[in-house]
Amino acid sequence: MSYIKGENRNQITLFPEVIDDYITEENSVRFIDVFVEYLKINDFKYSDTKETGRPPYDPKNLLKLYVYGYLNHIRSSRKLEKETHRNVEVMWLLEKLTPDHKTIANFRRDNKEAIKQVFKEFTLLCKKLDLFGGELIAVDGSKFKAVNSKKRAFTQKQLEEKIADIEKYIENYLTELDSNDEEESDINKPTKKELQEKIKSLKNKKADYQKIKNELEKTGQSHICLTDPDARLMKEGGSSRKIVSYNVQTSVDDKHNLIVNYDVVQDANDLYQLGRISTESKEILEKEKLEVVADTGYYSGKEIKNCINNGIIPYVSEPKLSLDKKIDLKFYPDKFRYDNENDCYTCPNNEILSFKGTKKSERGYTVRLYKTSSCRNCKFKSKCAVSEKGRTIHRSEYAECMEDMRNRLKTNKEKIKKRKSIVEHPFGTIKESFGYRKLLMKGLANVKTEMGLAILAYNMKRVINELGIKKLIKAMA
Repeated sequence: MSYIKGENRNQITLFPEVIDDYITEENSVRFIDVFVEYLKINDFKYSDTKETGRPPYDPKNLLKLYVYGYLNHIRSSRKLEKETHRNVEVMWLLEKLTPDHKTIANFRRDNKEAIKQVFKEFTLLCKKLDLFGGELIAVDGSKFKAVNSKKRAFTQKQLEEKIADIEKYIENYLTELDSNDEEESDINKPTKKELQEKIKSLKNKKADYQKIKNELEKTGQSHICLTDPDARLMKEGGSSRKIVSYNVQTSVDDKHNLIVNYDVVQDANDLYQLGRISTESKEILEKEKLEVVADTGYYSGKEIKNCINNGIIPYVSEPKLSLDKKIDLKFYPDKFRYDNENDCYTCPNNEILSFKGTKKSERGYTVRLYKTSSCRNCKFKSKCAVSEKGRTIHRSEYAECMEDMRNRLKTNKEKIKKRKSIVEHPFGTIKESFGYRKLLMKGLANVKTEMGLAILAYNMKRVINELGIKKLIKAMA
């Protein structure tokens, strides 16, 4: 059987005379080159050189290399250095410059604010091309694994247990040392010297754990991560399993699934992110009004009120009520009707619950309390109230805006259904297609820079697929 054969490696071949002939008109490097040159950012930093030394690399060339790298799933500075020696596209883009990995890594580390500004500039370009709908955005968060093994993360309880275990081991070894007979011929029995070495090692380990425990008590945090102190133990997705990670927040426009705004936070949940992320997105899009949709993780009266105060209409899924199993479904809080004019509630048995006072909730907002003396003789008491004193209804200071949103959701169910297709697609692409599940950098500021480049690459890929290279370059002319 005959096969297709390649050319002889020793055969003389006439290559194109210029490297530009290798790069097609629709190659993404042509857009990267024009876009970076198009940028009006002058605050890039680079390593200072001595008067007698060689001049530094142009920061724009290093930026081009990083944009190319993240767009093509290459994040490591060492791998990017390797690409400058073997990749024709990179040779064309950098005009055959070959910076070393240290220079490449330092550029990313030293230009956090400038790189963030690059994302903003590309967002402005997208606005110019009318790629944002500016009517509906979806907000969501996702956990990205930090450069910190779970074995190097400790809670107060874990440290106390480890110290207690070590103390037991030391006590056992000391007991064994006291009863040890140096003349014993049993070869399986440790010698006095071996026992002393083990005890010394355990004491050193105990001192290390005690030092970590003291540091944890000093900071007042629930846990401590040794490799990356800024990272936090967080639950992964809907599971109870915890990983050391960062919480990446994004807002995504529904027109082309482009990311409008992003941030990296240390909070394990999304409860306090909606108002800030939505307001910043509204300012970026320069809209007077904006609708935002989010899942139950963002269900916070304070944040929803914050959105409304800033001209944003929120649609946030309400979490399922979790009450004592003794309470019948007919007597859940949503079955109690509120009378705004008389400031009272009517229970399912048509009894009036009057205002009795206020208190502060665990989250710091004011709660109004409503009770009735009729509970004592009510035939439904066992199905309605857990307390012997009867039923108490709690009304948050944000209850009115929450009820308004609940009514909006009833007539706009399609928005909640649409949420997944808007906001979960970008995270799926970044994690699965790009392979960026795990972070490379340590520290909150550095992680923000890394995610900024990843999100910039995602937006670029979407826009290139939507418009094509030639149209994009023409838009920047």
